[in-house]
Amino acid sequence: MQVCKVVGHIWSTKKEASLEGFKFMLVQEGERGGAFVAADLVGAGIGEEVLVVSGSTARCAAKTGVSGEAPIDAAIVGIIDTAETGKQRK
Repeated sequence: MQVCKVVGHIWSTKKEASLEGFKFMLVQEGERGGAFVAADLVGAGIGEEVLVVSGSTARCAAKTGVSGEAPIDAAIVGIIDTAETGKQRK
């Protein structure tokens, strides 16, 4: 699972049938990470920090279509409200 920031929308009027109904977003991991496309399963918006899963986990999260899976290799599965880190002792 990765923490990413939503940086844009992706529109696709023609796509494979099992992808119908999915919203696609452009997400980026870290300030200098490359952007990639993720299926938005939770209604995220631009500027939000999100949890992204990839590979078979993304396909499982996006169960749809005749086979029960869509050809998706990244999916937004959560919107981060707050994050907290603990301080390390010396």
